[in-house]
Amino acid sequence: MNQQKRVAILERLRAANPHPTTELNFSNPFELLIAVLLSAQATDVGVNKATGPLFKVANNPADMLALGVDGVKHYIKTIGLFNTKAENVIKTCRILVEVHGGEVPENREALEALPGVGRKTANVVLNTAFGWPTIAVDTHIFRVSNRTKLAPGKTVDAVEKRLLKVVPAEFKVDVHHWLILHGRYTCIARKPRCGSCLIEDLCEFKDKVDL
Repeated sequence: MNQQKRVAILERLRAANPHPTTELNFSNPFELLIAVLLSAQATDVGVNKATGPLFKVANNPADMLALGVDGVKHYIKTIGLFNTKAENVIKTCRILVEVHGGEVPENREALEALPGVGRKTANVVLNTAFGWPTIAVDTHIFRVSNRTKLAPGKTVDAVEKRLLKVVPAEFKVDVHHWLILHGRYTCIARKPRCGSCLIEDLCEFKDKVDL
């Protein structure tokens, strides 16, 4: 795909959604960090149902730590892998309190050192909480980038590197959200909704489905 076409795609996505954000509910960087940590192999809707009541009683590391592992489990038991996630939440909160003064660090290395936090989670927090031009590649973004030929790559890391290289600076802060939403609602896995896609004529997917 040539750069002119890439820019045209990004301009259309921006025109349709000028101020995109995550569908996870949060009111501060800590809530976002916990929500993203819980979202692995879970839907945003499912995470939001659990974190709504949880964040009412604990929306900072100290209060969350006070709940303990069993207390956190009580709120997140409807989420997949909740046992491991509850343990990671408490371990993360302990580090935030003891090492970072109860604040979420605006630092990739420090974020990735937290239990249960990998590069993708760190990218989401840096981008959505702090406005960094990072691009977190999940299954939706990986699929859209390859299917459209916007930024093809055989691995998640390869797609991230390609996107960072080809996406102009003016789009970098928002492109993560545009692509994830496009993959979640239009360019879906089994049968992409090509007929209702606003970038269908620019997309280089060879097996388009007219739905």
